[in-house]
Amino acid sequence: MPKGFFYLISAQFASGLADNAFLILGIAFLSEQGYPGWWAPLLKFSFTLSYVLLAPLMGPLADAFAKAKLMAFMNALKVVGVAFVFTSFHPMLAFAIVGMAASAYAPAKYGLMTETVPAEQLVKANAWLEVTVVMSVILGTVCGGLLVAVKNFEFMVLLNQGFIEFFQLSLETQYAGPLLSLIVIYIAAALLNFGIPHVDIKYVQQSMKPIALFHNFYQSNRILWTDPVGQLSLAVTTLFWGIGAVVQFAVLVWAKEALDIPLEQASLLQAVVAIGVIFGAAMAGYKVALHHAFKVLPLGLWLGISLPALVFSSSLWIAIPLMLLTGFAGGMLMVPMNALLQNRGYKLLTAGRSIAVQGFNENASVMIMLGIYSGLLAFEFPLQWIMTFMGAVMTLGILYFMRMASQKTDSTCSAI
Repeated sequence: MPKGFFYLISAQFASGLADNAFLILGIAFLSEQGYPGWWAPLLKFSFTLSYVLLAPLMGPLADAFAKAKLMAFMNALKVVGVAFVFTSFHPMLAFAIVGMAASAYAPAKYGLMTETVPAEQLVKANAWLEVTVVMSVILGTVCGGLLVAVKNFEFMVLLNQGFIEFFQLSLETQYAGPLLSLIVIYIAAALLNFGIPHVDIKYVQQSMKPIALFHNFYQSNRILWTDPVGQLSLAVTTLFWGIGAVVQFAVLVWAKEALDIPLEQASLLQAVVAIGVIFGAAMAGYKVALHHAFKVLPLGLWLGISLPALVFSSSLWIAIPLMLLTGFAGGMLMVPMNALLQNRGYKLLTAGRSIAVQGFNENASVMIMLGIYSGLLAFEFPLQWIMTFMGAVMTLGILYFMRMASQKTDSTCSAI
């Protein structure tokens, strides 16, 4: 791996860990403040909003500045987002600010990897990065659960009281100390960003006028969606992340309804899925070549079957193996698809623009799926029905994508 690559994944790990812990703390904070349960998915919704609304700006922004410094600045912006929890504004605003920072961080992070890693090592580099991302999910959810659990410890109670009294906050919460811990982690991530060497790659600067930005972004979307390889890989990742976002919350609801497990313990079940993803991502990094990426598509069928199977189970002894296998299939599927999409996008566009298009489509899918999920919960649809619907969408989508992949010509595959 190139010089500075491990600073990149270390900074990603720290920042991602804080993001995932922030979500768990945000859910606990909503419950503490008396919000109904269907608000929880909307925290993730507000987090992803910037990925969609600001996508035309974020690609050119990532290409216009030194990516490592941009990522450090975005970690500082995440600190501001966490601080907004202590204001009188709705918690969704805090998540929107952190999401805005993350939406700029993503094209810079993946763009830097695409610029510095040779094409033949891109699947392996993606495996490294995906494992790091998933490790941040595992330890982030665990960290969030632990921070929720320690709120009643004496030192945390004193820290909460001291912080609230010092800043004369009108907000009453037990989570001031845990949230301050996240600020420390974001600062550490920003410092790690400065260890990444500068990459001297210059792109033709695009106009930053709004109309020009939206036009260029539309053209970038059109280019990727009309390219045979880009279209299929982007479609797979878009569907996967939309369904995956729902699963993240459905696991918590299922644990509470079926097993009566509180949030701080239920968050550990998300980590079980993530462990499976790590093994799947590692396997894909060493076993799947870039030009064989489409061969992993049948793994998506298992995802469609396992989602309803999970929520119909009422035993951890059944659920945990299902979660591990589901995570493994997801990791094996997504690493080659991500590598293929990044390689193709880099050739057709630029690193930053390609990742911004990917982020826009994937997070639009996340918002749509979470909106549907939150609405169905608000209308009190049973979780089993909801996840059966999600599983059917995944299965039908993968079957269609497999049909598309079977029609690829030799000339199309040679473009990979």
